[in-house]
Amino acid sequence: MRKKNPKSKRLDGLLNIYGLHAASAALRNPARTIVSATATRNATNRLAEQLAARDISPTLAEPRDLDRMLGREAVHQGIAVTVSPLPPITLLDLIGGDGTLLVLDQVTDPRNIGAILRIAAAFSVRGLIVTRRNWPGETGVLAKAASGGLEHVRICETANLARALETMNDSGFTVVGLDSAGDTALSELDYNPKNALVLGAEGAGLRRLSRVHCTYIARLDLPGAIRSINVATAAALALQTLHGAKAASD
Repeated sequence: MRKKNPKSKRLDGLLNIYGLHAASAALRNPARTIVSATATRNATNRLAEQLAARDISPTLAEPRDLDRMLGREAVHQGIAVTVSPLPPITLLDLIGGDGTLLVLDQVTDPRNIGAILRIAAAFSVRGLIVTRRNWPGETGVLAKAASGGLEHVRICETANLARALETMNDSGFTVVGLDSAGDTALSELDYNPKNALVLGAEGAGLRRLSRVHCTYIARLDLPGAIRSINVATAAALALQTLHGAKAASD
């Protein structure tokens, strides 16, 4: 199991978001409360417009100061903004309209989740649903991997994933669990403007109760010898498949 960076989330509940893209997106997000910023002179100049719009004068620092603040493994690019977590949302906030939802069944690696958020933002996904006990929460590592996606895709934490999937089914969603051994190809399913893709952890895959509450268990048809791929890559291919189905139905 990957060790958590103790400096990625502060003890007072605040979060340090670092990296130019992640910090810029946080500064531009009106829902994000910005407490302070620490930056090199170069990063301050590059983000001058966003900082001015928030009326923030960053504390000037050298790269080594940010290394000490965030940890040497953090690729901070000279900027860190200290923020409050985003306001929580509920499942009902997400299922009221058309669109695609992503559901993570015990995917825990913050870099994978960050990559999924970045992809989800690119495909205008309505929201990401995670299990409260099995996700790392907002961290600097996740925000950096998301490259701004954390500010664009709403995240709903649920205590009971099976019940959440059942609620989505009852609300008219087609809930599709992705599995490399699925009986049906994702590309062959009828398009529903209300759909949810369920992605399991690498290795373990979808849990039994999650599978039971999916409308379909579908596979991505790939031409090569390897059928099992990284969860973020699977999310990208699945969303592209749904995007193509939507375009064909318009």
